[in-house]
Amino acid sequence: MANIVLVANLNCDRILQLDKPLVTGGRFHYQDLGRRLGGGGANSGLGLVWAGHRVALVSQVGQDDTGDWLLAKASTSGLDCHLVSRRPGNTCEMMLVMTPDGERTIIRPQRPVFELPAPPNWRNWDALYINSSAEGVVSWAKTALPHCLVVAQLAKDNRQRPCHILVASETDLHGRTDLSWWEFAMGIAGDSLQAFVVTQGERGAILCTADGLQHVPAIPAELKDATGAGDAYAGGLIHGLVSGNSLPDAMAEAAHWGAMAVATPSSVPGVLLKDALEQAGS
Repeated sequence: MANIVLVANLNCDRILQLDKPLVTGGRFHYQDLGRRLGGGGANSGLGLVWAGHRVALVSQVGQDDTGDWLLAKASTSGLDCHLVSRRPGNTCEMMLVMTPDGERTIIRPQRPVFELPAPPNWRNWDALYINSSAEGVVSWAKTALPHCLVVAQLAKDNRQRPCHILVASETDLHGRTDLSWWEFAMGIAGDSLQAFVVTQGERGAILCTADGLQHVPAIPAELKDATGAGDAYAGGLIHGLVSGNSLPDAMAEAAHWGAMAVATPSSVPGVLLKDALEQAGS
């Protein structure tokens, strides 16, 4: 078992199921499927909990009934929420507009500023995962790098993400840079970077290092809900790495997690992944 810190969002997702694909200017009927636990913290963290790790979530929710519900839901699901802070005001819902083909459109309000407190003692932790634009993540990462594995998701802009492993989807790179992937990643992550993992959906993922590129195939799956698939992939990657696997083997594990995520109609990983991890541990 590893001790893992996730700096990532904890969301209340409101699901609206449409009767047909979205088109500009169209009119649609929807079914309100209610709210569910979501956000990168839950989507990555629950699989790691099921894999037997201690997972502490660093996030922020409002001081309202929705914030209470999120913390209760996350805590009873096995996530350590003692580092989740409360801010004055409401916890806004994320609107997930789902189409029959499993694709989704996310509508959310602008997030309030979240400032991280002083970092923990990294000698007590095995891995730090960053998937948040919180103020202070750069200093957290820099203090963690000498003591534990640091994995980070590429931000939507080119802000710094000091880390050992940088993760991004290929679509996030379109039009971002004229540099090679490795040069671009080094500019984001710094000299500590060991690998840049670029996911390509059903085409798999590319392991990019100073030595070149290596393709790791995807696992075929029926698409039911793409929400959270990238987060599940990151969880599988972290699990593989803290378990002592090589980067290609950890990416193969992540591909399994991602496939089971898209085959499950939920944001967070579902019973397919939970059952698979229980069988692997038995």
